[in-house]
Amino acid sequence: MASRNIYEQTFDEDVQQNEHNTCPECSSRVTSNTHETVCDDCGLVVEDQEMDRGPEWREFHNDEGGRRVGAPNTVARHDRGIGTDIGRKQDSSGRELKGRKRRQLHRLRREHTRAKVSSKADRNRITGFTEIRRMTAALGLPTSVRDQACQLFRTAQDSDLLRGRSIEAIASGCLYAVCRLNEHPRSFEAIARVSKIDEERIRTGYTALNRELDLPVPPADPSQYVPQVASAVDASQETRRRAQTLLDTADNDQIANGRNPLGSAAGALYLAGQETGEYLKQNALADAADVSAVTVRERYRDLEGARR
Repeated sequence: MASRNIYEQTFDEDVQQNEHNTCPECSSRVTSNTHETVCDDCGLVVEDQEMDRGPEWREFHNDEGGRRVGAPNTVARHDRGIGTDIGRKQDSSGRELKGRKRRQLHRLRREHTRAKVSSKADRNRITGFTEIRRMTAALGLPTSVRDQACQLFRTAQDSDLLRGRSIEAIASGCLYAVCRLNEHPRSFEAIARVSKIDEERIRTGYTALNRELDLPVPPADPSQYVPQVASAVDASQETRRRAQTLLDTADNDQIANGRNPLGSAAGALYLAGQETGEYLKQNALADAADVSAVTVRERYRDLEGARR
């Protein structure tokens, strides 16, 4: 018999129930106090040391003291954000530097910059991370996608996938793969517009990553591209929802398999617009999806035939 059935449990003011956390062993509720986090059923100690995640400084009014910490660690930097920088015009107390001291710090800063890149691998990593950050900002993607793409690039470099390949191709392939994994799909054409290389080389880089690292990239779902195409043509919410329903039905009937997902999304929006009374132009949908108008008409006919 379990001990919890023998001894009565009472309320403890030092205990707080956490509804969001569950036990990794038995999926039951865990209880957190000031010292540890314990499962109520199996007794597993999930955490036994509390971590203070707050800042290590305190700020008061008219406080002239500086902070001793910098930006948080990030995988989007080659040194994970723990590197140091030498200031330019002021010292740590905020006092202005004289000309001689400023020239001395300029020389130290130059040597310090050279010392931060100690190998060719670090130099290649800096180039790849810079390219990923630039493309992520140009596409308006969240920082989580940027960090995962940088981590994938680091894994690819450790697996020696950069040998004989372009750094930009691997960086663009990493961004495309992470977008697919996080359900923020971007086509090869969209990434090629913000990349320094063409679409064919991006496909080659992604193929190498997918083949060598065995990425768990799911098949392209046309419904994930509906918001992207609908935003470009200013489609209404009713038309978007109807297009999602049509694509779900088409996926069950295996109508969209093996076809361009952007073309299927454009065809679903065209058919949904006719049903909701919002007549969208085929040429506008084709331009938004980077496909031809013929593709939009063919996917429209396939979806229309699937309803019969």
